[in-house]
Amino acid sequence: MVRASRGAVTPGMWRREAGTVVRPAAPLPESAAGAILAGSRIVPGPTEWSPHSHSLHELVWVRGGTLTSRVGDRVLTVVEGHGLWMPAGMVHGGRATAGAEFSDAFFVPERTPFVFTEPMAIAMTPLLESLLTHLASARLDAEARARAESVVFDVIRPSERQFALQLPGDPRIDAIAETLLDDPSDGRSLEDWARRLEISDRTITRAFRQATGLSFAQWRQMLRVHRALMLLAEGFEVATVSEVLGYAQPSSFIVAFRRVTGVTPGAFFDAAAEPSRDVRNSVSRDQNS
Repeated sequence: MVRASRGAVTPGMWRREAGTVVRPAAPLPESAAGAILAGSRIVPGPTEWSPHSHSLHELVWVRGGTLTSRVGDRVLTVVEGHGLWMPAGMVHGGRATAGAEFSDAFFVPERTPFVFTEPMAIAMTPLLESLLTHLASARLDAEARARAESVVFDVIRPSERQFALQLPGDPRIDAIAETLLDDPSDGRSLEDWARRLEISDRTITRAFRQATGLSFAQWRQMLRVHRALMLLAEGFEVATVSEVLGYAQPSSFIVAFRRVTGVTPGAFFDAAAEPSRDVRNSVSRDQNS
């Protein structure tokens, strides 16, 4: 039987898995050849980036894994086919699952002709990903770089799937949130928590609604799906993920996952991976032509 890893607790994030590498933010180049700086690297094991901020806007995306970021009182998760936009100056921490191919692009604010002022998921279409991969080349001359950047500015769009978990930030119920972040399988009921915290279940219900817009049960379900995305991306079977998250049977987990995302786990990841498969096939064709 597989259980969630027991490591150090990271406030507002998941319990840190054994073997997680904690890294500081990589330093940015002192000067940019253009408006966009792009690159990629493989994350060999579970990797976490300490809270930090950048002087540039950042767009990060992964293949073969998930990326989770804590920004203030929100936890955002993106899977393959989606990127995460982080505005300049915003403090955030991040975590990528083992084996993920991690890519990022930094946008010089004064040269970027659009403004996304909040962290958000970006649709990593085949065209956008190909353009950013192209811009990672150091061999581009100034004119070619400017042409590619102008197309990026035209095609970059927020994703239709914005997957963010609002943390309560309410001292009356923060203990519930931190406990469930540590162990999403915790199955204590509203009444159980009311007795433990010595407040009424009605107070807990109102606090969750006011802070997150969700009921306690809905919030826990959303949290479990965030964790499920990480586990499924690491290759765990649906039955194992269901057990780790405290569901009595896989069918119950699938129903909950569909309630939050609109699709089954298999359909979710098939749809997410399709744009990246298109990019890889396109790159392969270009290399063989």
